[in-house]
Amino acid sequence: MQHNEIKKTILVAGATGYLGNYIAKELISRNMDTKIIVRKPGKIIDIASKLTGIIQAEVTRPETIRGHFHGVDTVISTVGITRQKDGLTYMDVDYGANMNLLDEAKRAGVKKFIYVSVINGQLHRNLKLVEAKEAFVDQLKVSGLDYTIIRPNGFFSDMRDFLKMAEKGSVYIFGKGKKKINPIHGADLAQVCVDAINSNKKEIAVGGPDILTHYEVAEMALLASGKPINIIHLPHWLRKSIIWIMRTFTSSKTYGPIEFFLTLMAEDAIAPRYGSHRLSHFFQNEMDTLKKRT
Repeated sequence: MQHNEIKKTILVAGATGYLGNYIAKELISRNMDTKIIVRKPGKIIDIASKLTGIIQAEVTRPETIRGHFHGVDTVISTVGITRQKDGLTYMDVDYGANMNLLDEAKRAGVKKFIYVSVINGQLHRNLKLVEAKEAFVDQLKVSGLDYTIIRPNGFFSDMRDFLKMAEKGSVYIFGKGKKKINPIHGADLAQVCVDAINSNKKEIAVGGPDILTHYEVAEMALLASGKPINIIHLPHWLRKSIIWIMRTFTSSKTYGPIEFFLTLMAEDAIAPRYGSHRLSHFFQNEMDTLKKRT
């Protein structure tokens, strides 16, 4: 049972990212006192007036967040680098920046810390992108704070890679494309993250409502793009070779997302189903938006 008479203040770190922005909007829609940490406040003009506070800070620099967590009940962090390009490593951000947030939360007497990692993260510590996230998860578990680790399946935004291929006329998949995934929309995932504030669960794995094979996702992307169904099957030895080449000749920042994506392309990634947003509608909306711009 929720005690609505106690007004909690929630702090969102990573609020200008794909998921963080949805979480901030979900909190506001539930009339919860919402603070956010941002590097560039200009990115959140649409919700700025509805926020309890905006902390302009660099989470990789602990001195910039010091003293800003007083009165905060719960911290929700989506901080991580998937596509960021400013010379920082996964250990700097996914581990280090989140450790800065955790240390400050402990100092300020924050009660709960909600962290968004990845599905099956425990099984993929060998991947650069996951290694840093799971190192932070280890520290969160022994921090003494109440916590929930959210483990989402792929985001709809990640599925744009299929659309980009489709627009060029062909979609490449590995093997027969029978591996399954149920990616989730940011708005649906935001509801799960906000619900976790009052949840006793320590870990929540979550995916979207539709369980799809990679072949079906490819087909969906081509249909949305209005292109003929042209799906090219690549052998798994090629996928493994690409990972090896990327690991050998590029930096972890370059190969991290590719290594992660290509590894997950070889296995089922099915999480408990949640939400109402369908991938086919997302693809269609993306194409409609693109047409309006051109």
